[in-house]
Amino acid sequence: MSGRLALNGFVALVVAFVVLPIIAIVPAAFSAQSYIRLPPETWSLRWWDAFFRDASWRQTLLTSLQVATLTTLVSVVFGTAAAMGIARCTARGQAILTGLFLGPVVTPAIVLAVALYSVARATGLVSTVTGLVAAHTMLALPFVVLNVGVSLSALDRRLPMAAEGLGADDFHVFRTVTLPLILPGVIGGAVFAFVTSFDEVVLSIFLAGPTVKTLPVRIWEEIRVEYTPVVAVGATVMLALALVAAATSRRAGRRNRA
Repeated sequence: MSGRLALNGFVALVVAFVVLPIIAIVPAAFSAQSYIRLPPETWSLRWWDAFFRDASWRQTLLTSLQVATLTTLVSVVFGTAAAMGIARCTARGQAILTGLFLGPVVTPAIVLAVALYSVARATGLVSTVTGLVAAHTMLALPFVVLNVGVSLSALDRRLPMAAEGLGADDFHVFRTVTLPLILPGVIGGAVFAFVTSFDEVVLSIFLAGPTVKTLPVRIWEEIRVEYTPVVAVGATVMLALALVAAATSRRAGRRNRA
């Protein structure tokens, strides 16, 4: 009994160590002072009003949402197709191809950013939505491939074969049999892709510009000058969107299993 209590206490401490610094930014966004203090002396929506009244903050939020949405769509389409192709390879081929797709994840972000900046500068994609989407897709694609791959590994191969035996073409089999069964993996990959793109800062710093700038880049620029509660508002918005995305994925997975 004492050992179980000690283990639970240790787990609680680890969770607190990981979660509390993240949650601490939320009350700072509701401070009435013009500096960060925890807990705030007085509470106010002053900085929320400043955030949404400022055109530059609103624009960076909209740009982040646009880039993340496009990145998610591209990653889901190509990642699902790649996962299905990998699933049809031999065990050795699956290991090699999966390792190649994981390359952008294990490569240091600064190395990848410098390489992508060189390519984007030569092709005129710096400070464009297209350049940001292409860069973010490189980071998001592996998560879709892995999530969909897990769902495909649990798929009963006899079901698509039965549909083919009844005369269904490849697209009809995918739409009516394969996709509904791997949908939890697709949704999970989409959530990871969206959050990865929305939170990305290193690549975005290199590829953003005066006309196209994401919310994480705007926050980074702001804290270089002054760390005010409006930055906490931006961080809270990012945290809230990540939580909503995770909750949506979980709910969709439960509904699909039901």
